[in-house]
Amino acid sequence: MKQLFDELSYSVSKITTQKYSTSFSLGILALKPSIRPAIYAIYGYVRLADEIVDSFHGYDKEKLLNRLKVETDDALHEGISLNPILQSFQETVNQYKIDKSLIEQFLHSMEMDLQKIDYNSERYEEYIFGSAEVVGLMCLQVFTDGNMEKYRELKPYAMKLGSAFQKVNFLRDLKDDYLILGRTYFPNIAMCIFDNSVKSQIEKEIEEEFKEALIGIKKLPNSAMFGVYLAYKYYLSLFQKIKRISSKEILNNRIRVPNSEKAFVAFKSYVRYKTAFL
Repeated sequence: MKQLFDELSYSVSKITTQKYSTSFSLGILALKPSIRPAIYAIYGYVRLADEIVDSFHGYDKEKLLNRLKVETDDALHEGISLNPILQSFQETVNQYKIDKSLIEQFLHSMEMDLQKIDYNSERYEEYIFGSAEVVGLMCLQVFTDGNMEKYRELKPYAMKLGSAFQKVNFLRDLKDDYLILGRTYFPNIAMCIFDNSVKSQIEKEIEEEFKEALIGIKKLPNSAMFGVYLAYKYYLSLFQKIKRISSKEILNNRIRVPNSEKAFVAFKSYVRYKTAFL
């Protein structure tokens, strides 16, 4: 029965999420059970594309990404794919009527990662929109489930949250992005002059986005509110850790939040959510 294949497909996306991101996995567990599979499917798909451009060294990344684009189009048009991650993703896109232009913009940003780009402010914003903000908007379409008025109200906040997450990732991954992949995303900044002053400027921008995003989180449907808030708190804890270290240390180490600390963050977040949100 096809139902078995569909169940397998969502399971593969779930395992992919758990394998690559503890923070998002725990955040998804805090969502209402009925919407968890769709968010796993979205994460599994974007992770698949991200791995092509970030990890598949020694292979023709451009060819692989183009193949994914074609297979994505076919899956969305035909309503089925033999690739389990694509199968769960197309089911989710079609069920929640996710805007196809968001997928196109995401894949465009993945294509940008295959090029050597000197990021000015315009290209930087273009990349963040496609690589992070549209992913937040895909999830928001699941959370609002066809309520376009609610979607339009929350759209700016979802974009701010996606942008803040991505910029924290940029700081966390600065060493590998620069030394291994040869990428520098922050506009008009040469790594030879990346110092505490430059780091502080970037952090102020992220702080403002976190503040704005929290306003929107408090307006989410109850089915999604705590899960998104938990992911927000995980990233905020990582960001606070990054703020406490020097620019030199960021260029030499990848900053992480251990699972024991995440468990403590989860407990505090739940208490805060129950006392201040509800």
